[in-house]
Amino acid sequence: MARQVRHPFRLGPRGERWFDVALVGFLLLPVPVFLIWGSRVEALLMLVQIAPLVFRRRHPTAVFAVVAAACGVQALLVDEPLWGQVAVPVAVYSVARYGSTAASLAAAAVGLVGAGIASYDWLRPYPDSSETAYVAYALSIGAIVVTASAVGALRRTRQAYVDALVERGERLEREATQQAALAAIEERHRIAREMHDVVAHGLTTIVVQADGARAAAAQDPGVAAPALATIAEAGREAIAEMRRMLGLLRSGVGETEPQPRLTDLPALIEEARRAGTTVASELPDPLPPVSDGVALTAYRVVQEALTNVRKHAGPGATATVRLRVDGGLVVDVSDDGRGAAAPYDGRGLGLTGMRERVTTHGGHLEAGPRPGGGFAVHARISL
Repeated sequence: MARQVRHPFRLGPRGERWFDVALVGFLLLPVPVFLIWGSRVEALLMLVQIAPLVFRRRHPTAVFAVVAAACGVQALLVDEPLWGQVAVPVAVYSVARYGSTAASLAAAAVGLVGAGIASYDWLRPYPDSSETAYVAYALSIGAIVVTASAVGALRRTRQAYVDALVERGERLEREATQQAALAAIEERHRIAREMHDVVAHGLTTIVVQADGARAAAAQDPGVAAPALATIAEAGREAIAEMRRMLGLLRSGVGETEPQPRLTDLPALIEEARRAGTTVASELPDPLPPVSDGVALTAYRVVQEALTNVRKHAGPGATATVRLRVDGGLVVDVSDDGRGAAAPYDGRGLGLTGMRERVTTHGGHLEAGPRPGGGFAVHARISL
């Protein structure tokens, strides 16, 4: 059973206001007694010392200044302690808790000076008081002032620490949200690359075969049958692979067909040959053992390059597929078609997808017209 985390009780803004009002009301309870049976001057001094504490959180320095001034007036008019002086440690605490560090130190210093003045003022009517009594009074009052200031500073430091933790948690939450958004964008890019490779390869095969069958059907209708079979096979393969990817998107789990690997390259090359492209291949035997990600990247590079050969190389072009291990997995696909004469700006989605795939695995890709004619794709994928 999970242990429930108990958070410390804290007052809200409204609760803090009511607490301050209740505190001031409690401290003012003796004031009516002084008004009725005591000195009205003393009652007025206590009222001025205690009442400003209502605003001690919002204006701590100003409240302390009023309380200290009232205590200074008391030292001139009254030679004895008053109940209202309990406001001094409360005001000192408030400055240390809600004010600045400089204001806190100043308030503590004024409190210590006030402790010495109060000790002298209260013991002056007693001529037989010794210096020890003066020091004892001053140290006792000073200890109260220092304690109030220290407690306030400790509370302020703790609050700053809590605020820093809260800010850090919020920052981490924002960063996690941003990372999730970036991951979603990257996943969309990956899906777009997969869909492009599947659709472009399948449709290019279908279009090439359909054009050939249409041209040949006028001379020999029997030639159209193999082309139609190739079209049907390419369409079924493209639909099956698209269904597999869409199934992954819908569920994320379950049984799916494995991703293409290096062992699927001979079938891919044979499919290109059946589609009418002359393809020569130089594949190592046995094929090198590589990770699934590297294998998929190499497969997609060859698939996209052969698709481009069928689309742009022109009739009669010969493509060559080479695969070797040389400090990494090296994939070369070249043709002797009209790629050199075709305009190339490097901004095609297929080439961009290939480059992104290869870069993801720490490699690099070069693609462009060959000096002697044709087009070449060279990819080096880190193992």
